[in-house]
Amino acid sequence: MSDIDPDNRIAFQGVPGAYGHLSCSTVYPDLEAIACDTFADALTMVRDGDAALAMIPIENSLGGRVADIHHLLPESGLYIIGEHFQPVMHQLLGVPGATLSDIKAVHSHEQALSQCRGLTRDLGIEPVIHADTAGSAKMIAELGDKTQASIASSLAGEIYGLEVLRDRVEDRIGNTTRFIIMSRQRQDPDPKNGSCMMSFVFQVRSQPAALYKALGGFATNGINVTKLESYITDASFEAAQFYIDIEGHPDEARVARAIEELQFFSAKLKILGVYPANPYRRQYGT
Repeated sequence: MSDIDPDNRIAFQGVPGAYGHLSCSTVYPDLEAIACDTFADALTMVRDGDAALAMIPIENSLGGRVADIHHLLPESGLYIIGEHFQPVMHQLLGVPGATLSDIKAVHSHEQALSQCRGLTRDLGIEPVIHADTAGSAKMIAELGDKTQASIASSLAGEIYGLEVLRDRVEDRIGNTTRFIIMSRQRQDPDPKNGSCMMSFVFQVRSQPAALYKALGGFATNGINVTKLESYITDASFEAAQFYIDIEGHPDEARVARAIEELQFFSAKLKILGVYPANPYRRQYGT
């Protein structure tokens, strides 16, 4: 009989030490974080009952939206039950005994390298692109070469036994990734307990000014739209789908009126989740 309890597991994409892993440990320190090769694999683990939750990145303050997520969410069969804003604090990691003067090349994800151009320029070292940050840290540990370093999280350094050669090497402080927490069950919070967010996707009807009319209800009802993005769903380039985040709860009369107006001008609408607004939003006005 297996000792694995799916209710005590949370899935993330990447290898141990990735920022998704760090987010899981921060929000759910008592759950076992399970590494998955792809975002789709992480969502499938939850859908199939092999994990209770999935921690999925949706956007970064510097890099913008995370590719493929908007296509995966509507078909996942899961619901957003929370959000987490994870500060991205890059570390320059090397094998034990290495010094800054030893380093000839630094390995990491393309975005991480682009966010740390000042470091590579100042040290005169070669940037080498890898699939992910934590994976590059794991490779450096296995390689054992003092001339090679990684840009990754402090957690990756701890897991793979690497030393921090320089702390906070990103060019701009404040780099943050927003993660959403996915579950098989929709868990609408009580709006009396605090501010709420609502996420959904929709397609407007094929008629002039349909998007303008569909969104008009949010303006007239005083609802703040914090995110609106479009993406193509088929090869004809005619079926644009929209992902939207709003501040509010469907039990609020003003939100219900806005959604009703949106539905009138939409071919389809799917709610992805209603969840508590993270305190980060109040602190930084996100």
